[in-house]
Amino acid sequence: MISVHDADPAGAVGRLRVFRREFHRCLTARPDALFELTDALLCGDAPVRSLVELSLVGEHRRGHGSLYAALNRGRLDVDRLRTALASVPVPRAADGRIVLAVDVTCWLRPEAHTSPQRVLCHTYGRGKDTHIMIPGWPYSLVTALETGRSSWTAPLDARRLTPGDDIASVTAGQLREVVQRLITTGQWRPGDPDIWIVADAGYDGPRLAFLLADLPVQLLVRMRSDRVLRRRAPLERTGNGRPPRHGGEFIFGDPASWGDPDAATTTPTRLYGTATARAWNRLHPRLTHRTAWTSHAGTLPIIEGTVILLQVDRLPSGAIAKPVWLWWSQPEATTAETDLLWQAFLRRFDIEHTFRMLKQTLGWTSPKLRDPHAADRWTWLVLAAYTQLRLARGAVADLRRPWERPAPPERLTPARVRRGFRHLRSKAGNPACAPKPSRPGPGRPPGLRNRHPAARHDVHIVTAATSTNPKGGTKKTKNSNNPRPRRTG
Repeated sequence: MISVHDADPAGAVGRLRVFRREFHRCLTARPDALFELTDALLCGDAPVRSLVELSLVGEHRRGHGSLYAALNRGRLDVDRLRTALASVPVPRAADGRIVLAVDVTCWLRPEAHTSPQRVLCHTYGRGKDTHIMIPGWPYSLVTALETGRSSWTAPLDARRLTPGDDIASVTAGQLREVVQRLITTGQWRPGDPDIWIVADAGYDGPRLAFLLADLPVQLLVRMRSDRVLRRRAPLERTGNGRPPRHGGEFIFGDPASWGDPDAATTTPTRLYGTATARAWNRLHPRLTHRTAWTSHAGTLPIIEGTVILLQVDRLPSGAIAKPVWLWWSQPEATTAETDLLWQAFLRRFDIEHTFRMLKQTLGWTSPKLRDPHAADRWTWLVLAAYTQLRLARGAVADLRRPWERPAPPERLTPARVRRGFRHLRSKAGNPACAPKPSRPGPGRPPGLRNRHPAARHDVHIVTAATSTNPKGGTKKTKNSNNPRPRRTG
């Protein structure tokens, strides 16, 4: 197992000191206030519930007014901070490979009527198969995954999705920039294994593979269970017509169309029982000039890949284990690669631990900010704080609660590392200057009403309007006699 933390505390403190200096240089306006706000975020004793509580932390030497002013009127060099995050040693798999995970998480703002650029975000309700659309700001995060049982990831980039964005194009551009930064900073060199990118079923795997074909990456994306792919066209030409471009159908829901797998593996696991993976090589979707391929000129490409079916005996929650379909961007997969691929996909769920840490402990979505640009600044401060926790992972002492089990330094969770960060802060250095004495402004005179109310903004709908639903989205009708159509694209 290759880990990012160093067993030598002096080495970990040195890397943390270097990153803190570079992070302070990335803050171009109100740098000291933003830096001390990040330190207050790291040194707090309890989960963050509001911004004003951070002004009471001892490491925050300024008033609560400077805290809000720094978020609303401060500035930071995002490109330089992205490069600083990519320069920190990233975790790797057992074979030295970098594995990236991309996913979207939402900052829900249902009652922020004066906040612009909100879109309807998909969330899950408490009932079974209950989906709720709530206004908010969706963010696309790219993180590097560790190997083995761990709740740590390495966030490398975050981007807020604005109304009208094409998810595939935005994600492809974001991943391209992350991979190029990893190459520039020396994290990936020619001759190293290709970078694996793991994504869930909400992403179009063949589309991303087509857009990132010139980079040293391989994509592993989950597909829905109602998809239909095509085999390679036969070499023998039948008839006098145009030669076929596609072969027979591979229907996910019809085992009779599968045939014999090209690779198969069976692995015993601790949580899932026996895991069986079967792979079929050289399968591709039948593309049409619609959705993301509408603007594509000329003949649509044939994007071949490997389909992997993963089946397990049980789930840790006791629920029924459903089969998982994966699509790999390489045309062929060996038995050893098939075994590694499904395990890499299961590691993708570690990003959920990072989302929970950012939201529930570091309070990423707790502030009630109006300006989305201020929300972006706060997002980068939270990611910088999480990176400092990752760098301090091998240098802090375990301040465990009486009811918690002892854990070695490499097994400490991000929340337990945060407890001891205050004692490490003095060794890591503080480039922020002391606050200057100031006097608060007079504020609005008593009895004078606000004559400039904030503008109210509508919530944007991501999907385009159709003839059946002019307001956008897809109109749902209940008809139990018509099954869900196959997804052939």
